[in-house]
Amino acid sequence: MTGLEHLAWPFFDDRHRALAAELADWAAREVAPHAGSHDDVDAAARATVERLGTGGWLRHCVAEDGRLDVRTLCLLRERLAYHDGLADLAISMQGLGSGPLSLFGTPEQKAAYLPGVREGRLLAAFALSEPEAGSDVAALATAAVPDGDDFVLDGTKTWISNGGIADFYIVFARTGEAPGARGLSAFVVDADTPGLEIVERISVIAPHPLATLRFVGCRVPRARLLGAPGDGFRIAMATLDVFRTTVGAAALGFARRALDETLGRVTTRRLFGAPMAEMPVTRATLAEMAREIDASALLVYRAAWTRDCVADRVTREAALAKLHATEAAQRVIDSAVQLHGGHGVVSGSPAETLYREIRALRIYEGASEVQREIVARDLLKHWQARDPS
Repeated sequence: MTGLEHLAWPFFDDRHRALAAELADWAAREVAPHAGSHDDVDAAARATVERLGTGGWLRHCVAEDGRLDVRTLCLLRERLAYHDGLADLAISMQGLGSGPLSLFGTPEQKAAYLPGVREGRLLAAFALSEPEAGSDVAALATAAVPDGDDFVLDGTKTWISNGGIADFYIVFARTGEAPGARGLSAFVVDADTPGLEIVERISVIAPHPLATLRFVGCRVPRARLLGAPGDGFRIAMATLDVFRTTVGAAALGFARRALDETLGRVTTRRLFGAPMAEMPVTRATLAEMAREIDASALLVYRAAWTRDCVADRVTREAALAKLHATEAAQRVIDSAVQLHGGHGVVSGSPAETLYREIRALRIYEGASEVQREIVARDLLKHWQARDPS
């Protein structure tokens, strides 16, 4: 299957359809041959970013005018995830890691970093999570204390994608303008800044560059503050509002690949004297996989279209898209493993690789439980604000 059938939907413009067709051809040539060859994950990640930059795809991850096209970002992640989880991570981190600069940076800040991100010369990272503060952003403890023309950062960040290989980090720290989330600020911190150290590289079930960072007396010039002091929570949430939908798109790409691999398996594998595809239980499973994928695509591209064309904030739509698409992809891939039988659990096989790749998506950028809370809060807020007349 081409995975392009949904481009006929009214969510897309002709430019999206042209981009998706071009990307499909490019990814088959430039991404698929490298998929899975990630013994040195750091080198593979850098090489992938360089290919994406040379191919011109990273230009969609940055916005000099402060406007990112979410439908384009979703199409990119969906297609790259179809071929290779590391390629998806590479483009997503270039977008998420530089997103606060695109959305809130000054002209000088943008000029210093965004061209390098766009060309694949600079790797970006988004440093929000801490050992005791992941989904609960208001609990961040890393502190940034003003000192003359600088801020001095002290604290720890963990689960940071591109940690250890990024050239700069967007770091969220407490500056104390108000209690809780309202007392946070955002900073651009170069990787070679004295006082920033990589204290741990984290290995996970799918090969991604992850690390724990420590800041000890790390001096950051005031010119690297994004927005005003106290804007950190607003910057983080606005950035996640854009990129959370794209996580659902990546899950969609993984799920589409799982269905294609399964269709190839059941139409060639014979069982009890006939192709597996002729068994009613197999057909029922395939139908469920297709239902899950189409429902995910509708939610993902509704959220992306709404953000691009209707509203700047799509908190509920993005939460629903990420929640459904990641949970559905887990079910689709689990079905793919089951229908592959023993081959589905062979290390390095497509089904087994997808099984490892999908699991983290239900956690990062807000776990499924957090997305449910976001949706419920929004529903209750609108219900309570309704006009009872």
